[in-house]
Amino acid sequence: MTYHYLPTSVPGFVQQLAVAYIARGYFFYVAGHIPPGKRPEDIDRKLLDQYGVPMSRWQRARRRLTGRASMQYLRYGSFWLLIATHGKHEFFERERTVIRDVRREPISFAGYSIGYRRGRDLKWHASVRIHPNEYRWLKQFMVQFSRNATTEEVEEEFARLRFEPYAPVVRQLFSVLRMVNRTRQSLGLESVPAEAVRTRRRVLRAFDLPESARSPMNEIPYAIELSAKEGGPRRFC
Repeated sequence: MTYHYLPTSVPGFVQQLAVAYIARGYFFYVAGHIPPGKRPEDIDRKLLDQYGVPMSRWQRARRRLTGRASMQYLRYGSFWLLIATHGKHEFFERERTVIRDVRREPISFAGYSIGYRRGRDLKWHASVRIHPNEYRWLKQFMVQFSRNATTEEVEEEFARLRFEPYAPVVRQLFSVLRMVNRTRQSLGLESVPAEAVRTRRRVLRAFDLPESARSPMNEIPYAIELSAKEGGPRRFC
């Protein structure tokens, strides 16, 4: 079996983190960036081995039954993330001074804020929204752009936005659209239709490799293969 930890896109990273991990009880995390000059694969190997991250779903199930935590690891570019469930694990002792709880401090990544919140149905859910700093900039930009653009140009600008339409993101984008239309109406310009906001999210295969990454010349480790014969993980590309 293989342990995948390198999503091939920002949306894939966000989906894997929110839907596959946080929604399933992975709340405690440590995040960081690989310093310039360091080999990313060396950092990957160190963290994966140090905390015994790669394991099968059956091993994780047995850990839950005995009150032990499970861990996951993700990296995109220089940004890496270790995230764990409730339970006993040396991770909580070694990283106790820097561990964060995603329910209190959402993870900031690529303009997103990824956390765990109570929704409009009063139930708790993994939450993906545009980070507050990015959101403020986006509102200012779209309002200013819309003052001198045609309706079609504003629609095209909304279509180019890179944020995947998770429910909180959609609400934020509709708020931006309302501000845009209030500005345009005050100037006697045509309103931008609601259809400008994308509301259907693409479901991705987070770890699909592009053709270029399948090349034997690619030195970035894509996954960890668990080898029973060797008694541990080994790298493959």
